[in-house]
Amino acid sequence: MTLQLPQMDRFSSDGVEIAYLDVPAGPDAEPVLLIHGFASNVATNWVPTGWVEELAEAGYRVVAFDNRGHGQSEKLYQLDDYGAPLMAEDARRLLDHLGIAKAHVIGYSMGARIAAFLALAHPDRVQSLIFGGLGINMVRGMAGTGPIAHALEAPSVDDVKNQAARTFRVFAEQTKSDLKALAACIRSARAPITAEAVGSLAAPVLVAVGDNDVVGGPAPALAALIPGAEAFVIAGREHMKAVGDRSFKAAALDFLARHKF
Repeated sequence: MTLQLPQMDRFSSDGVEIAYLDVPAGPDAEPVLLIHGFASNVATNWVPTGWVEELAEAGYRVVAFDNRGHGQSEKLYQLDDYGAPLMAEDARRLLDHLGIAKAHVIGYSMGARIAAFLALAHPDRVQSLIFGGLGINMVRGMAGTGPIAHALEAPSVDDVKNQAARTFRVFAEQTKSDLKALAACIRSARAPITAEAVGSLAAPVLVAVGDNDVVGGPAPALAALIPGAEAFVIAGREHMKAVGDRSFKAAALDFLARHKF
């Protein structure tokens, strides 16, 4: 089975146009909602990495969407247009739009943060949670957002001297992103997630992060804060390369199979 990205559908999330993908499945298929990372999109984060195809082949209904300001979704340029709690409501409204009462949720990097806010605000909508590419830095916060915003706003990538920020600028250009919208997104108020908050998550949780991922921070340290959570260290991977790792997908499929409805 080779799954190409079809034309995405769209819906209005409280007035913001959100593009989404809903892969057809049988009537009893359990839904999995995929939430991508910063400067990425469905077509980059989930399709070529094999996630959509492998989840569909395993019998799941796969739903994925482009976060506001990303991919084919509406571009917004004000700071108060963004923030993980607000973006989590886009996810919840998509579930409402599709008539999905409850879903497994897999988020990568920023998407993991959004998934956490979704589960905290609407625990009844989340069957299980997989946080990919974001470990203890979900609680500690990610340093360097200012330099990344400056890198996105620079006239050219050649003007960006900060190497970490340059990596994000290069990636944003590769995904043909709207740089101004991304700068607003990363500059937006970053609502904190406390250790106490993640400790209150009711759904089963898997935290999967590359062992060389300095952006996300270690998986075991975050999992230790969440009762019953599991940690999976993606061997030999850093932040940008871990998402498509075969062992990560295998661990996720095993986790989903053990936490069915």
